[in-house]
Amino acid sequence: MDDPLRLTVLGSATPYPAVDNPCSGYLLTGGGARIWVDAGTGTLAQLQRHVGPGELDAIWISHLHADHTADLLTAYYGLRYADIRLEAPIPLYGPPGTADRLAHFLTNGPDRSPVESVFAVEELHDGHVAGVGGLTLTARAVAHGIPAFALRVADAAGRSLVYSGDTAPCAALTDLASGCDVLLCEADCAEPERDRVHHTPEDAGDTARAAGAARLVVTHLGRALTPASAVARAAERFGGPVAYAAPGAVFQVGAA
Repeated sequence: MDDPLRLTVLGSATPYPAVDNPCSGYLLTGGGARIWVDAGTGTLAQLQRHVGPGELDAIWISHLHADHTADLLTAYYGLRYADIRLEAPIPLYGPPGTADRLAHFLTNGPDRSPVESVFAVEELHDGHVAGVGGLTLTARAVAHGIPAFALRVADAAGRSLVYSGDTAPCAALTDLASGCDVLLCEADCAEPERDRVHHTPEDAGDTARAAGAARLVVTHLGRALTPASAVARAAERFGGPVAYAAPGAVFQVGAA
């Protein structure tokens, strides 16, 4: 039976959670796999509406800013010390230094916290490829001023979703998103920054158009933007369907 690729938005706020919107986090399902993509503040609670932490097949982290990683800390406590029993550590794909960063925060005594007992950390690099269930995950390094990665997820039927992570417009993201069914793209800035590390809504539309994406979903909107204005501004440049990554929204990849 076909298990279509789906994106569930757990949260999309930045740089701190809103009352009704956690920080960045998504659940990708399909091909028999369940993957938590980015673990921003508040997303662990929303994840459990759909899947238990111990039932995850993998976790994928775009970069190590707190609004994309903070809930890994409480997930560690739940997975190691609470009522969840793991048969094996959960594969965690993240930027270089992920394991040490977690251990540094979680260690409270002379012995290093055993983060590897819960997370099987594999460091991302430009061009990194991993298979999770029936899904293929491909990473590209992008332009965020720190080690940061975008993700392309493809299933056996050829359906594909690309997630920008946090990044300024860059050729690596456009190349990764070429011909994708859904581009989930950050649109943090109301106006272009002096030192570019994010997209504006117009940038998101331009990236989607240049990549030939079939659909654009804008996420990670800065506090100076409203969802309606971000969608409208991106749509003017893209010319295709644009939606907002509202918390709780579900997008079936490859569906009209």
